[in-house]
Amino acid sequence: MTLAIETANYSDRLDKIAPHGYFYGLHIRAATPLFSAQTFPRAWMDHYVEEAYALRDPIIAWGLDRVGTARWSEITIPDPFDILGQARAYGMNYGLAVSCGTLKSRTIATATRPDREFTECEIAEFAHVIEAMHADFCPPLSLTDAQSQALRRIAEGDRHAAAAAKLGISESAFKARLSVARSSLHARTTVEAIHKARSYRLL
Repeated sequence: MTLAIETANYSDRLDKIAPHGYFYGLHIRAATPLFSAQTFPRAWMDHYVEEAYALRDPIIAWGLDRVGTARWSEITIPDPFDILGQARAYGMNYGLAVSCGTLKSRTIATATRPDREFTECEIAEFAHVIEAMHADFCPPLSLTDAQSQALRRIAEGDRHAAAAAKLGISESAFKARLSVARSSLHARTTVEAIHKARSYRLL
């Protein structure tokens, strides 16, 4: 099963629990998630990014501090920028948060709805999906020498044919190495694979 199909299957389950929007960042290391997605209202996300609220978000701070689940109304971490208060202007009145994994590879997720608090069953179901994603999309502990060499050649500016020649392999074999490296890192492109490999100190 491809990453896109796996992600779509999980997204369908999350959409049913939180139709007004959600966010997840899987395996956050050095402030960078291995994979992330969000379905919050676009206007809110534009404002959130413009104001760099990720650095100040009480939900993110909560998730980095502990593992488990909570409703937004139960989180007591200070919110001096009133981020959750501002979110209400976009219909994000109630929410939940989930955090799992070790601090070195933490997954944080949150979801919202406009009309009522999430039930215990909804929170448990959302957490179950996020925990399954955390397990399924676990980043590799290492890359093979062949994968690392292929990514390094591209990172240093070589084109496929030139990189393959330097490594003494065919161009098709070189492309196959890149494909496996992208798959191992859950990356859509080679550029993204290089970025993730560097972030996880695999290059």
